[in-house]
Amino acid sequence: MSSAQSPNGLPEFTLEGAEALSVPEAMAHEWLFTNGLGGYASGTVALCNTRKYHGLFIPSVPGHGRMVMLARMEESFDLGGAWIRLDGEEEANEAVRCPGVSRLTSFRLKGLVPEWNFDLGEGQLRRQLVLVHGENTLYVVYSHLGGTDLKFRLRPYPSFRGHEEKLAHGEDTPSVLITDGRVELRARPDALAVKVRFHSSGDTPFTALEKRSPPLCYRIEKARGYEDVETLRSPGFFECRLKAGEVFALCATTDGWDRLERAPKELLEMEFQREQRILERAPVGARTGTAARLVLSADQFLIEPSNRPQDEAWARATGQDARSVIAGYHWFTDWGRDTMISLEGLTLVTGRQREAAAILRTFQHYVRDGLIPNFFPDGQHHGVYHTADATLWYFHAIGRYLAATGDHGLLRDIFPTLESIISHHVKGTRFNIHRDEQDGLLVQGEEGYQLTWMDAKVDGWVVTPRRGKAVEINALWFNALSLMGEWSHALGKDPGAYEGMAKAAQTSFNQRFWNAAEGCLFDVVDREGGGDDAAVRPNQIFSISLENPVLDPARWAPVLQKVRDELLTPVGLRTLSPKSPDYKSKYDGDLRSRDAAYHQGTVWPWLLGHFVDAWMKHQPDKSIGRGLLLGLEKHLGQSCLGQVSEVFDASDPFRPRGCVAQAWSVAEMLRVWVRTG
Repeated sequence: MSSAQSPNGLPEFTLEGAEALSVPEAMAHEWLFTNGLGGYASGTVALCNTRKYHGLFIPSVPGHGRMVMLARMEESFDLGGAWIRLDGEEEANEAVRCPGVSRLTSFRLKGLVPEWNFDLGEGQLRRQLVLVHGENTLYVVYSHLGGTDLKFRLRPYPSFRGHEEKLAHGEDTPSVLITDGRVELRARPDALAVKVRFHSSGDTPFTALEKRSPPLCYRIEKARGYEDVETLRSPGFFECRLKAGEVFALCATTDGWDRLERAPKELLEMEFQREQRILERAPVGARTGTAARLVLSADQFLIEPSNRPQDEAWARATGQDARSVIAGYHWFTDWGRDTMISLEGLTLVTGRQREAAAILRTFQHYVRDGLIPNFFPDGQHHGVYHTADATLWYFHAIGRYLAATGDHGLLRDIFPTLESIISHHVKGTRFNIHRDEQDGLLVQGEEGYQLTWMDAKVDGWVVTPRRGKAVEINALWFNALSLMGEWSHALGKDPGAYEGMAKAAQTSFNQRFWNAAEGCLFDVVDREGGGDDAAVRPNQIFSISLENPVLDPARWAPVLQKVRDELLTPVGLRTLSPKSPDYKSKYDGDLRSRDAAYHQGTVWPWLLGHFVDAWMKHQPDKSIGRGLLLGLEKHLGQSCLGQVSEVFDASDPFRPRGCVAQAWSVAEMLRVWVRTG
């Protein structure tokens, strides 16, 4: 893997050479392209789907959520009368056929656009893919770079399956409707149609000849203990002949036919220009190298929530924008906690303050009983609120936004909501979230609910319930109260109540959470059922890293040393010390096995950002902070190219796991990378 700056100023990753482009390596490397509406296209360099979430066209469809509309496409060329496939497939009998890999000379990520370069013997072919930003429109573009005429056949496999739903088994009969050269594909009679157009200089007839794929295996789903075999059906194929220097493209949309009228080169150039504008808005130091790559990666998580019509209506009525953040690809939607933790890195560090304000106002619109939503289920209109920390992270995000912009107009507008949030927490709100009147600390916890960020739950089993007074919840509580005091003063209001509550919480925190035996902090005190939890976890780092640190500075050094000695890895912080009997070194196996390890050792890269913040408060040396990020820089070229994974195994070689692209992983790496530059 090599990294460089392309002639158009965009960062570029390149895979080339026999080892990098072997079938195993090409299947292990993934790519991701998003459309700003929550939809995406994703797959492997080998053009072989290894997940049920892989597909050429997975738009976010109003009323349905993210739907696999084009699962795959057979891409063949005629070589002396024999049709040679460029795409790949793995059958349920474990036979892997990826003939195109042997003809692949390089794979490039030009900015965000994936590009395959093939040597077909008789000609050179370039394949590029782009989703039009802000639309549910796909262009797969092929360029004949030199050689003799090439004859191509493209067979699309339409689908209509929620990307989380059960796999298809070939029961549904796909249909095709051709009118005046316009082709509509339906996976089944009740499915939304995919409108398809073929751009070519010559004739591109569609031959209605149905084909059923063999049972296809998705190896990653199999390893994760999920249903992994799918059979797809195609109603026919396009065929065309291409001369050297010519371009053709298969284009698809769920929007209007006019979306397919634009020339393929025009669409590619539009995307490259969009990405250039993203970099131009970023600070000068973030426009090249690793920072530029992360700035573009950050863009893939920022969305207009197209599935919630009330967002659009509210935004129009108030003259605002509706914006949110996809927590991770492929399966997460927009989550309150992830959004607020990610906001600084995704928007403020990238020069996108308007979108930051829109996100904050969008979530203000959804505050209920003093809580912001934990997440929005895919395709649904209403949030789910079982979270004790997302709302407190909201204060942190607002604080970072105000520090970057000085936007007191937003503060004035949002302050009554913040007052209400604090009032609900003091009086008590859902899920037993309330302020203990005796010590001023925040209590949370209700049977059957996972309310902190350590939120694994499977079959009714809450793996790390942490009911009681959790360390990071109270660090966030103190930070929120301190910010409210500052903001009250700035708005000419009496800050006394907030300052008094903050002082009481800080005094109690330093009395109750110090674990003298370990020289660090308890993870939870006054646990449900009694006692304190002495597990060594990374949650204590927030007592130092936040804007208003609750921990007495005299105790920073031992806490930092404990975290560094037992939790720090090259790619993030472990969620539990290896010395604990509950420690799990690997995050793999079926769902129950993974959830048992999710916060019991598994490494989370986003935590590294707060560790660097805390460490630099104690020892302000940028070189040390930058050095802690080098493992993640290497990772950018390893799994989903240009992205940062959700989690890693807790022991060497720290294999990436979970989501291949996680918002707060990218946001925190970018934020700290820029800070330590």
